[in-house]
Amino acid sequence: MTDFPEMPVGDARSSRLRWGTLAVLSISIIMLNLDNTILNVALPTLVRDLHSSSSQLQWIVDSYILVFAGLLLTGGSLGDRLGRKWVFMAGLAVFGAGSVASAFSGSSNMLIATRAFMGIGGAMAMPATLSIITNVFIVPRERARAIAIWSGSSGLGVALGPIAGGWLLDHYWWGSVFLVNAPVVALGLIAAFFLVPNSVDPGITKPDPLGSILSIGALGTIIWAIIEAPNKGWTSTSTLGAFAAGIVLLVAFLVVESKSSHPMLRLAFFENRRFSVAATSIAIVFFSLMGASFLLTQYLQFVRGYSPLRSGELLLGLAGALLVFAPLSAIVAHRIGTKITVAFGLALAAVGAVFLGHYHTNTSLLAIEVPLALVGIGLAFTMPPAAESVMGSVPRAQAGVGSATNGTLIQVGGAMGVAVMGSVLNTAYRSHLVAAQGFSLLPAPLAAAAKSSLGTALQVATRLPAVYGSALAQAAKSSFMSGFGTTMWVSVGTAFAGALIALIALPARAKADPDFDLASRLDPATDAGKGVARG
Repeated sequence: MTDFPEMPVGDARSSRLRWGTLAVLSISIIMLNLDNTILNVALPTLVRDLHSSSSQLQWIVDSYILVFAGLLLTGGSLGDRLGRKWVFMAGLAVFGAGSVASAFSGSSNMLIATRAFMGIGGAMAMPATLSIITNVFIVPRERARAIAIWSGSSGLGVALGPIAGGWLLDHYWWGSVFLVNAPVVALGLIAAFFLVPNSVDPGITKPDPLGSILSIGALGTIIWAIIEAPNKGWTSTSTLGAFAAGIVLLVAFLVVESKSSHPMLRLAFFENRRFSVAATSIAIVFFSLMGASFLLTQYLQFVRGYSPLRSGELLLGLAGALLVFAPLSAIVAHRIGTKITVAFGLALAAVGAVFLGHYHTNTSLLAIEVPLALVGIGLAFTMPPAAESVMGSVPRAQAGVGSATNGTLIQVGGAMGVAVMGSVLNTAYRSHLVAAQGFSLLPAPLAAAAKSSLGTALQVATRLPAVYGSALAQAAKSSFMSGFGTTMWVSVGTAFAGALIALIALPARAKADPDFDLASRLDPATDAGKGVARG
């Protein structure tokens, strides 16, 4: 299944190589996921420097995630075909080039485009990381530990983003949040060349370009409709038309994949409850994490008036909880089972989100930190065992596609979190602001600007006479907080639903369903079809 010799478990040098490989891949995955949120603390700065609207802010965040998600399956397939090491390194190089271009973007639209280019690199690199780990760590218990570290690194990257971004913005200009990737990419390429082994799937079939086009079209259209709905109206012709087109494209994608002899997405994977429920759990985690992070940085900076660095520091509890508890979750899952561990993690994250929804303009620092820590612990107990369930459910030769499918659901969950929660907030914010006393007296251009985002409203307030400016700023903050509380209930409901699904449907232990033979559902001509789905 691989083009490098299996490394004896007891060999000291082989052990060092395995864990050295894991270190390179984990640092790379921290960087790739860090970029999902490092920009969040810079959003208020972009409002001031690039005059970004609310929808542009969502697109700046989501353009990276959308392209990332849309191309992950293609990236995983390329890794299986051309060699996971080389596709991983090529992805890092593209990501680094896109980071430099983003750092020097001169407009919101240019930044959206360069962020999308970064997503191409991320889609090539990310699925290779998990598939390489799966092929290097062949002993189940050791593999579980390695995937737990990888999963913790994924979540840690998301959680550390605001902290790193805040420090950089406190010392440099907003482009530094992208430029910092360049030296990490350079070091990663050097280390990967010497430490990371290559592997391929010898039974790989031909590419699936139609599947790639349909998946990108479906995701892009649906997310566009969600993001633009507050501006164009949820029942407008363009919004409803985009939703309809997206659903048609999604159905077409599923039909094509189900009938293709060389599908980009193997729908047979989802017939295994262990795979499908665990992957859904991870998607829900990132839906809540990315959506909440998008809102929290605006709350801390616009409503509370904290600097980017201080805002990042306040999210340290979330990052710290992930760092401490993620490695422990594999041990807990081994003791009490995957089902209980994942359900507990999602339920705890939901409880944390309940408290987040009760933030107000004068919430104490302790009351800010404790819910964030609860969310972090919940994520730590969800992600590693769920990722191990996903990768333990697919044959090793199909690790690239399995990893890419898992990664796609992560990125789709994150993109949907930003789009859905951002749009719910934006809709509620506009509704409350328009109803605020005296808002109708504002000149039309100023009223339109104030409705576009809280940051813009605060800028408009500084141009008005003091008494009117103060009233507008207070009304805008109050409208934002009203929408913030409403939006957090979306996260709560999603996480609790995920906990119930895991409790009901996820197998208790790390083994394949007894009535499910994945190998028989794959192409019998491939190595995967000749083997047995690993438990």
